[in-house]
Amino acid sequence: MVETIQWTDAGVVMIDQTRLPREQVFVTCRTYLEVAAGIKDMIIRGAPAIGVAAAMGVARGALDSTDLAAEFPVICDTLAATRPTAVNLFWGIERMRRLYASLAGSPVDEIRAALVREAQLVYAEDIAINKAIGAHGEPLVPAGKTVLTHCNAGALATAGYGTALGVIRAAFAAGKNIDVYADETRPFLQGARLTAWELQQDGIPTTLITDNMAGYFLAKGQIGCVVVGADRIAANGDVANKIGTYSVAVLAKENNVPFYVAAPVSTLDLSLKSGAEIPIEERASVEVTDMFTPGVAPPGIAVRNPAFDVTPNRYVTAIITEKGVARAPYVESLAAMIG
Repeated sequence: MVETIQWTDAGVVMIDQTRLPREQVFVTCRTYLEVAAGIKDMIIRGAPAIGVAAAMGVARGALDSTDLAAEFPVICDTLAATRPTAVNLFWGIERMRRLYASLAGSPVDEIRAALVREAQLVYAEDIAINKAIGAHGEPLVPAGKTVLTHCNAGALATAGYGTALGVIRAAFAAGKNIDVYADETRPFLQGARLTAWELQQDGIPTTLITDNMAGYFLAKGQIGCVVVGADRIAANGDVANKIGTYSVAVLAKENNVPFYVAAPVSTLDLSLKSGAEIPIEERASVEVTDMFTPGVAPPGIAVRNPAFDVTPNRYVTAIITEKGVARAPYVESLAAMIG
């Protein structure tokens, strides 16, 4: 399985996801500013992976600082400003802030070493968490059916193994004779470029479809369930995920197909009562007009490019975490996950 992100003495190494599947190129971020650029420019993406990258970016900045007390808040704030929707980014930074605060008065070299160890721990924990999500989600996947997924919530979106794809991997490993339909996921094509590539590498039978084909296949009755990841989940179970997820959830409900969300507890944001409070990132228009098919749209056309949408909890059959499966009422079941 491909290494999404690694901590090395030379810097934080990431596979450049903007260049997959055509070529596998690894980028070494030697400073926290380069880590921040990697997150912002989507060299690394996916909520859990962004959380790991943020923790490593803080540690990298601490190692390079000349005045840690003065520079530490700047390092954290710079990384926090990269992308607004994925709560794991802020979770990773806050975890590093808490550790730093707990070490007040310690020698600077000890603080730096502790921050590096914590970043490495965040990485290791993420892989274990994803495998636990897979174990909890596997029983929900019906044998001999097709699983529909949207965007990429696999090894590339995490430190390894994946959330939604972790569930799929676990079901496949259990011998359930499943196959996968992957939405292409416009406009950045994470499904076409990343999910299809990942599953193909694993030998899991996968069919790529365009986003507007999902309803057709759901209506035909061959989709056993939908499994997606998440970037932020509000206290009431509303789910922010890649743009187009809401449409898939509505279509799944219409066709009586279970719609599952797989995400670590770190993706829960119980400070938000509902999805209406989740900030939605809007990205550059060039991602729609020119990124993979230059000139597809007329010059000067107005473009909107929200990167995420919010799926109301009424369309979510269950939320799969490393601590178990939460079901409605989510205000109670998600709070129990945190507790």
